Amino acid sequence: MVAAVITDDEGRVLACRRAPHKSLAGSWEFPGGKVEPGESDADALVREIQEELGVQIEVGDYLATSVNKAGDLDIELLAFRATLRKGQVKGSSDHDRFLWLSANDLHSVDWAPADVLFVEMLSS
Repeated sequence: MVAAVITDDEGRVLACRRAPHKSLAGSWEFPGGKVEPGESDADALVREIQEELGVQIEVGDYLATSVNKAGDLDIELLAFRATLRKGQVKGSSDHDRFLWLSANDLHSVDWAPADVLFVEMLSS
């Protein structure tokens, strides 16, 4: 799985709250999703962000990998820095709220376990 740490012109990052019908409802996360067979991590992020948020991003540097348990499964989440190329986030089938947070404000929301490592890295 891959996640995009999308930064705006003011250096804030996009946080997305999981919708009530999704697992971990109410938790905040960096958007992303599954890598399809034959797809690079960057291509998966571009596709997932377009599908979920209706915007185009440019994928930048690899940030880190988080490994967390979900039942009996180990979930590996790779995070990449990204910037908006085209569009504005207005809605999502997976999320019910969006915030642009500065590094100082990252701890103001309840993050999903898989994203906590990235939050710690960004806020230090």
